[in-house]
Parts: sequence; structure tokens; C-alpha cells
Amino acid sequence: MKYSRQRAAILSFLQSRKDHPTAETVYSSVKEAFPNISLGTVYRNLNQLAEAGMIAKHSFGVLGIDHFDYNTSPHYHFVCKCCYAVIDLPIEHSDFAAINAEASEGFDGMIQEHRLYFCGICKNCLDRESGQT
Repeated sequence: MKYSRQRAAILSFLQSRKDHPTAETVYSSVKEAFPNISLGTVYRNLNQLAEAGMIAKHSFGVLGIDHFDYNTSPHYHFVCKCCYAVIDLPIEHSDFAAINAEASEGFDGMIQEHRLYFCGICKNCLDRESGQT
């Protein structure tokens, strides 16, 4: 992949985040340094970075929009039903290969990976609901 300052800025922005931003969020931030950048350019670069395996692209069905993650290692996510935050879950003892192998038992195809996310209400929303801002 050829180097571009815009792509480097997008990658740097994602590296600084843990909240799995959308393309629109990335665009809003990168636009400060590159006022002439278009949303289409941001989308194109995000997709190219994801296809190259440099970032992860996540589609959470409940959100209906793609989110991007600098962390490409296998890990699970939590999606808040109230504020739609996407949060990494610190599940340390997850054996991704064992889960794939177990799912493959009795299945005639070939399972190569799995994607799983949990849904509920995040701590910030729970605190807000209980009046503990």
C-alpha cells in the first residue's frame, strides 16, 4: 500500500483511540489537519487499511454502521444499547481456536474465525439512569 499523509493521519487517529470510531468520527478529526479531505476519501482509506489487515472493521448488527479498531488481535466487544458505545471486553482466557474447533464438530464446512459481541447497558448509562452523573 502506497504511503499517503491522509492515510497515515487516519491510522494515527485510530491508534490513539479505544472506542472503535465510525468513519464519520474519523472524518471529523482528520478534517482538522486536512480541511480538503472528503468523507469518501476517509471511507476508501479505512476500507483499504482493513483489507490490508492493518485495522479491523466491525459491523455490529444492532448499530447498523461500521466501526473501526486499531487492535486487530482476536478479542470480544460489548455494545451498549443506550449510547451505542463499543467497548473491548477483557476476556483473557478465551481460546479462539478451541471455540472454532468446537463449532466445526458436526459441520461440513470450514470455520476459519468467529465474531461475537455482547449487548447490554454500559456503566456510564447505568450511572446516568440511577442519577449518579
